[in-house]
Amino acid sequence: MALLLIASPGLLASIPPATAATPPTAPDLLARADVIYQPTAASLDRLAPDANPDVVALGLGIMQCAQQHGVGENARRLAIIDYSRSSLTPRLWVFDLARNTLLYREVVAHGQGSGGDIPDHFSNREGSHASSLGLFLTGRTYEGRNGHSLRMEGLEPGFNDAAMSRAIVIHGADYVNPEAGEAQGRLGRSWGCPALRPSVADGVIEVLKDGQFVFSYYPEREWLMRSALARCALARVEGDGHEHRWLGVR
Repeated sequence: MALLLIASPGLLASIPPATAATPPTAPDLLARADVIYQPTAASLDRLAPDANPDVVALGLGIMQCAQQHGVGENARRLAIIDYSRSSLTPRLWVFDLARNTLLYREVVAHGQGSGGDIPDHFSNREGSHASSLGLFLTGRTYEGRNGHSLRMEGLEPGFNDAAMSRAIVIHGADYVNPEAGEAQGRLGRSWGCPALRPSVADGVIEVLKDGQFVFSYYPEREWLMRSALARCALARVEGDGHEHRWLGVR
């Protein structure tokens, strides 16, 4: 079943075919000993017990599906954003997969076009000011109008592959202020970027730059049903015997 899903025409157009790995030499194995650890959904759950284990399992599975097709094979870190949660609660977790540690647990803003406290609309369209769902691969940092920022490449055609042209990036913003948010009932909102508190933004950007993964989740039916990466990951999760409950899919 997974093979048929992956082969669906157009769905993985942005993902190059997998290439055969060259077995490393013995010295190389020693040099890379700190990245041999293979994360599991259970190991990440233990690091982030307040995260939804189903979302964590899906994020890890989607990342592994992309790596099987030659994308981000050397990634050491994965950020998971659960947009089904209130903006006033931590909903971003940054994992160091090589060292099996949790680096950050943070609040994160969503786009103005996505809704209020809990977003319910997502878009890949220019000018929508909405957040996008799915898997992203990080690129280089730059200094922009929001200061130190991190570019992201959307890996899912039709859902987030316009991220570069829309300038959907990770950056810090003063409006990401939980105390002020409590008074207005929601966190401040971006134009679609996953914006962070200024005090942590630079640290998060530094650990996520240059070929790491960011996964943005919401139980949107269209994305879950049409995303080849999501369907590949769900097949992996079922194959691993993980009990997942995709209740409340919109």
